[in-house]
Amino acid sequence: MKANPKFVSQPKEFWAHVRTISQEVGYTERNVRTIRVPSLINISKAFSKINLDTHHISDKVGKLTVFGNDLLDYFKYRAYILNDTVESLLMKKDEAEVQFMRLHDKLNPTCPLPLNKQKNEKRNYAFLTGMVNMIVQANIGDAPCDYDPRSLTTITHNHMPLRTLSRRVDGAFPSVINPIAIWEIKEYYYTTTFGSRVADGVYETMLDGLELEELEVAAKHKVQHILIIDDYFTWWECGRSYLCRIIDMLHMGYVDEVLFGREVITRLPELAQEWKENYENGRNRSRVPLT
Repeated sequence: MKANPKFVSQPKEFWAHVRTISQEVGYTERNVRTIRVPSLINISKAFSKINLDTHHISDKVGKLTVFGNDLLDYFKYRAYILNDTVESLLMKKDEAEVQFMRLHDKLNPTCPLPLNKQKNEKRNYAFLTGMVNMIVQANIGDAPCDYDPRSLTTITHNHMPLRTLSRRVDGAFPSVINPIAIWEIKEYYYTTTFGSRVADGVYETMLDGLELEELEVAAKHKVQHILIIDDYFTWWECGRSYLCRIIDMLHMGYVDEVLFGREVITRLPELAQEWKENYENGRNRSRVPLT
């Protein structure tokens, strides 16, 4: 899923409003398990409670400003895309296992297929990570890929480190050194609650996005940043507010795409083919003799 172009150019203060309103009004309608759309009345009451002004959102008779209209449009869009699209994309453990085995039988992969961190009867393949690895391998051909980086992502210039990210990512193409794309995978098929580990994963992705944003602004170097998540219970039944944060993060530009559940099967092949094409074009340019 890519960001809606209407909202990607919004300034930082727009997202400050989104966060403040979401916090004060609430992200979700808890009784019906849907994403909440704050009304102007909700926003006015919330801002009044914390001594903030709303004159830039609406006038005295309740007519929305351009900024206020964009703000409410975003809340409507965020609720729509999560309620009507994302919920139906998220898989439960049994379906993820079926999809993993289908791909395994079809592709006969030689890429790493790691196990999850569960014990006893829950010990099994890490289904989402395995699907990602198999699909990437099937679509990049003989191009290199780092399916399990054991070092920090580093961008170099003139054979020296230019930027090194703070965290290890879950995959990099073609390498963790000067990657075209990096990705992070958040699969929680066996969790029974939405714990701090899951929440921390969202903020870790934002940290990576902030560092990549600085790299792009300061050094004019773009690395595609993909977030891949799944598990219906964890994300929808327990973590809908964090899905809102992920949609916000997508539109703030801290990730380039988010693949929710089944999107890994439909969208990842296209991405991997794009990465391969960019890699081959770059390799061919490096072979052109200087004149």
